[in-house]
Amino acid sequence: MKPDHVDKVLDAKGLYCPEPIMLLHEIIREASPGDIVLVKATDPSTERDIPKFCRFLGHELVSLERHEHEFNFWLKKGASDTG
Repeated sequence: MKPDHVDKVLDAKGLYCPEPIMLLHEIIREASPGDIVLVKATDPSTERDIPKFCRFLGHELVSLERHEHEFNFWLKKGASDTG
């Protein structure tokens, strides 16, 4: 289920691994705990990388949508400042 609000948006469409994850690290560092971050991507590897990013760093993958070659991920920043 998609969140009803978004605090930050990362448009990583057209970028390929490792760029989306590198940019996600930056935006998560800037976010406050509990903030919702929407990541828009086109690289299929993000379907694997973003859930691993969340699990490893303690963030929550709230929702994922796939539309042909586009992916939208909603993440909730965890309590730590790890990003």
